[in-house]
Amino acid sequence: MENLKLSILQTLYFFSAQSIAEISERTGKSVPLVTRAVNELLSEGWIINSGLRASTGGRRAASFNLNVQKHGCVIALAIDQYSIAITAFNLNNKQLLPVKTVTTHIWEDLDVYDKILKLITDTIHNLSQQEILSIGITMPGFVDSENGLNTSFTSQSPLYTLRQRIEEHFGIQTYLENDSSAIAIAEKNFGQIKEVADALVINLNWGVGLGIIVQHQLFRGHSGFAGEFSHIPLANENKLCSCGKKGCLEVEASLLSVMEYIEQALQTGQRSSLEKVYQRQGKLSFENLYDAYQKGDQVTIIALKKIAHMLGKGIATLIHILNPQTIVISGRGSEFGEVLLPQIQSSIQEYCIPRLSKHTNIQISQIRNIQLLASTCIAVQQMQWITQKQTINT
Repeated sequence: MENLKLSILQTLYFFSAQSIAEISERTGKSVPLVTRAVNELLSEGWIINSGLRASTGGRRAASFNLNVQKHGCVIALAIDQYSIAITAFNLNNKQLLPVKTVTTHIWEDLDVYDKILKLITDTIHNLSQQEILSIGITMPGFVDSENGLNTSFTSQSPLYTLRQRIEEHFGIQTYLENDSSAIAIAEKNFGQIKEVADALVINLNWGVGLGIIVQHQLFRGHSGFAGEFSHIPLANENKLCSCGKKGCLEVEASLLSVMEYIEQALQTGQRSSLEKVYQRQGKLSFENLYDAYQKGDQVTIIALKKIAHMLGKGIATLIHILNPQTIVISGRGSEFGEVLLPQIQSSIQEYCIPRLSKHTNIQISQIRNIQLLASTCIAVQQMQWITQKQTINT
C-alpha cells in the first residue's frame, strides 16, 4: 500500500488533478485498491479533494490533487560545464527562491564540490520555514542514476560519488541524473510533447545533449548512456573535441562554438557590441551572449546561424535513424530560438529525405530554466517516500 500511495503522489505531481479512474489507469492498479489508498492519503492530509470533473454523461467524478502546503519542497541543482545554479520548487513547480548561480569549470576547478556544498547550505538556510523533501541534481557526463555515480570523473573526484556525498552531508534524500536525460523527462511531462509518443529533446548548451523518448518513455540504451549526440562525427573541422576525438558535432554546433566564433571575430577587428566587455573580461559569458543577441548584434547572430546549420545537419541524421514525431530544441540554447529555427529547418531540408522530414515537427522549448525544473522532476520521480521527514545536517 505504501508503494501505491507513493505512485499516486508522483502521478498527481506529473499530471495534476486526477480522478480515481485516471489514477487507476496511470498506476495500473484496481479502482478499489486506488480508492482505499486515496482515502488514506486524504485522511493523512497528503492530498486534497479538488472538486468534481466535468460531466461525461454520468455521475461527475471527484478529482484529487497534492496538498502542496503539507509536502514541502525540492532543492534543485543544475550543473553545467561552466556554472552551478540552484533554487527550490514546491510540488506545484512554483519557484520559491531566486536562482543563484556561481561560475566554475567542473572538469578543471578543484573547489567545485566546496561551491556545491555552500550553495546547498545557503539554500537550506533560506528555506528555514519549509520542509525539504529531497535534492535533485542534474549534470553532464556519463551518469549512472541508479547508483548515483558520474563515471565521467575519476573515482578520486568528489563529483564521482556526488549523490552519496550530498546525501550523507545533509541527511536529505538526493538524486542524480544526466542533464539531457532529465531535461527530456521535464519536457515530456511539462512541455510541448505531453501527448507525443516518440520525440527527441536536444539540450543545446555548451555541448549538444540528447534525450530520446520512445513510446512515452525515456530510452536509455543498453548501458544507460543513449543520446551522446555531441559526439556524432559530422563536423568538417579537425578541431579536437573535449572527448579527445576529432570531427564531433559539438565543435561546430554548441554554444561553446558560438563563443569561440565571436571571440575570433573580435580578435580580427570585427565590430560588435561585445567589444568592450570582451576587452574588459578577456572572455564572454552566456549573459553577455544573450544581451548581444537581444540587441541584434550581427556578429552574435551570424555565429548562432552557423551552429544552427550544423545542428540541422545533425538533426537530419537523427530523423533518418529514429523517425521521431517531434523534436524539441531545449536547454539554454532555446532562448535563441527565433534565429535558430529557420536555419535548422533549412539545413534539414538540405540534408534530410523529405518523406521523413515532413512528418517531423521541430519546436523550440518554451520552458525557462528547464534544467532546474528537470532536477526537480527527477527528484520526485525517484523519491523513495515523498512524505517522510528529513533530518537536515548543515
